[in-house]
Amino acid sequence: MADYSDSSTYSTASGKDLPYVVLQVTLKEKFFGTGSGNLTDLENAINAQVAKGYRLHTISTTNGGSKGFGGGDRIQATLVFEKIGLCR
Repeated sequence: MADYSDSSTYSTASGKDLPYVVLQVTLKEKFFGTGSGNLTDLENAINAQVAKGYRLHTISTTNGGSKGFGGGDRIQATLVFEKIGLCR
């Protein structure tokens, strides 16, 4: 099992090690067709937290609005990560 005791492996907010981390990722929908053109941003955010010893607990999405013609819609993905091994 990986050793997460090194503080550099923890995600922090406000300079404190926390058992839960909340991230928000903005995805831009393509103007033509369906699906996001940048799902790799979401994938990278998840994989970065997993590498630090967190697992995805909850994900929710909401429409973040549009930038007008040709700009595409924005989708806000809110992700809650839980530190692995909380209940020891």
